[in-house]
Amino acid sequence: MSFSGEVKKELCEQISPARHCQIAEISAIIAFCGKILVDKDGSLILKLQTESTVLTKKMFKMLKELFGISAELATRSLSAKKNSYELLLSEKETRHILTACKLTVAGEEEKNARVLLAEAPVAAKTCCKRAFIRGAFLASGSLSNPQKGYHYEIVAGRQENGELLRDLMRFFSVDAKMIARKYHYVVYVKEGSQIVDLLNVMEAHQALMEFENVRILKEMRNTINRKVNCEAANINKTVRAASRQVEDILYLRDTIGLATLAEGLEEIALLRLEYPEATLVELGQMLHPPVGKSGVNHRLKKLSIIADETRLRLQ
Repeated sequence: MSFSGEVKKELCEQISPARHCQIAEISAIIAFCGKILVDKDGSLILKLQTESTVLTKKMFKMLKELFGISAELATRSLSAKKNSYELLLSEKETRHILTACKLTVAGEEEKNARVLLAEAPVAAKTCCKRAFIRGAFLASGSLSNPQKGYHYEIVAGRQENGELLRDLMRFFSVDAKMIARKYHYVVYVKEGSQIVDLLNVMEAHQALMEFENVRILKEMRNTINRKVNCEAANINKTVRAASRQVEDILYLRDTIGLATLAEGLEEIALLRLEYPEATLVELGQMLHPPVGKSGVNHRLKKLSIIADETRLRLQ
C-alpha cells in the first residue's frame, strides 16, 4: 500500500464523536467525490464514486448513522487489482443530504451531471474545519512518499471548493497554494513541515510520526552531506593553494636561490617544501619562534609575489 493509502486507511478508521464534525466531514467527501445526476424524469440522484474500499465502508457507515440511509452500491472492475465503487442515492435521500450538509448544485460539469459546492458555514467551528479538510483529503487527496519528496494535494472539481479548502488550511497557518490543472483546481502544499502540520490537523497521528521520522533522517543526512562537501571543498582549496606555494618556491630556488630571501621567508619556504601537506597552523608551530596562521599566510603570499615579479623580470 502506498503512503497516501496508509494515511487514508488511518483516517477512515476514525469517526468523530460530534455530529457536527461528522456532517462537516461527509460534506467534504460528497463535495469532492460526488456528482448530481439528472434522471430522465428530472429527478436528482447523488452518485459518490471512489476507488477506495476503506472510504466506501466509511461513507456507508456515516450515511447510515447520520441520515439512516443505506445507499445502493455498484462495483465496476477497472483492472485485475482495482475496482471502482459507486454509491447511488434516490432524489429524496439526495435532497435530504444536500440540505443537511449545506451543499449546493452547480452548473453542468458533463452531460447530465452537476457538481456540488460546499458552503463555508458547514465548517464554522475549528473542529469542523479539521473534519472538512480530512474529508476532502479522503475524497480526492494524495500524499507522496516522504522518502521520495514532499507533495500533498487535493483535487477540487470547482474553483469555489478549492478556495474554501485553501482558506481552511490557511486558518491553521498552512500556506496552501491553488493552481488550475486541466478542468480542475488543485490545492497543494510542498513544504515538509507544513505537511506535518496538515497531518496533525487531519488527526493522522501515526502517519505524522512516520513522516516526521523520515523528514528528520533526511534533514540529518542532508546536513552531514553539506558538511562533508564543505570540508572536501576546503581540503581541495588547501591542496591547490599548497601546490601553488610549492611551485613558486621551487621556481625561486631554481632561479634566484632561496638564500637571497629574507630570513623569515627562507625559513617558511624550506618548511613548505619539506611539509607540502601541512596546514598553515602546523607550519606556524614549526617556526622559531612560532608564528600564527595569519603570519604564515602573509609570508607565503609574499613569496608568491616575489615569484611573480621574478617571472616578469626574467621573461
